[in-house]
Amino acid sequence: MSITIRDVAKAAGVSPSTVSRALNNKGTISEETCERIYQAMRELKYVPNDMARSFANGSPRAIAIAINVADAQAYSNSFFNKMVFGIETAAHQSGYNLIVTNATADREGLGSIERLIMGKKIDGILFPVSLVQPDFLKALGNNSFPCVILGRPGSIDVDTSWVDIDNEQAGMLAASHLIDKGYRRIAFLSNGEKELFNQDRISGYQNALKNRQLESEDAWICHAPSSLEKGKERVRQLLDYPIKPDAIICSDEKLALAATRVAMAAGYRVPEDFGVLCFDDTAVTELAEPGITCVDVDTFELGKLAAENLIRQIEKPEKGSRRVQLTTHIIERDSTGRKTEREE
Repeated sequence: MSITIRDVAKAAGVSPSTVSRALNNKGTISEETCERIYQAMRELKYVPNDMARSFANGSPRAIAIAINVADAQAYSNSFFNKMVFGIETAAHQSGYNLIVTNATADREGLGSIERLIMGKKIDGILFPVSLVQPDFLKALGNNSFPCVILGRPGSIDVDTSWVDIDNEQAGMLAASHLIDKGYRRIAFLSNGEKELFNQDRISGYQNALKNRQLESEDAWICHAPSSLEKGKERVRQLLDYPIKPDAIICSDEKLALAATRVAMAAGYRVPEDFGVLCFDDTAVTELAEPGITCVDVDTFELGKLAAENLIRQIEKPEKGSRRVQLTTHIIERDSTGRKTEREE
């Protein structure tokens, strides 16, 4: 004979409706009462019927993350995979399923998300800033539909929740680390000049140089697609410049690997003559020779916070929107291991 919610209520000394409210996080129930209910559930080995609860609540107990099918490269890296793992972990802990849906950056490409929402297949949506459409966000807001953006949306005038890395702090941390290691002519090679996160990182880098009274040549800030060949081409141009940099900050591991190979082929010793640093810790940064110093962020935690933020909106909509930025830290390896005067 299966255990029912009435059996749990009887064992806990409460009404079935109180057990239901505890299971669905509705109403005000004391911690003591909740603990009695959960203890009764454990003793009776009661497992809630999620499907029945979904019908009763009008909730599918599911959240979705949209990915841009036109940008496969952005979703084939460890950064994205760790973030999705964090999202899935938080969803599972709160009793939600995670749905992955495809979309594109144009307004018509958001149709798959609209179908999920209109068909009441999901309770909330997460999507990357690259898919942000102001009118779509406004429509979600007007209908009070829970939404969290993965990335800071910049100048878009919409009151919505988002989570992101503090990219300005990351850029400042990168430059400060190199300065502390004795480098003075620091270049920045990004994988795109239009993206807000690259702009923020460059801003942080420039502020760090300014704070330490160091000059920055305009030619030292350059951009290249994320590839070894394009990266090598850009670094060769930097090293041909009359005032040559003695270190470089790269947007990702491919550009950092390109910088290391070009510098060493040109006769530079890494890190003694030329320092290399990039953003995000990957297998490449760890296994490269020399190992590449990186500015790292807990992308699992980023995804987890995004999902928790979304579930908070679903279950407590009166709390309003919330913005979160995660700080970064340095993982130091041999590519910036130049000894400082204090270490000698």
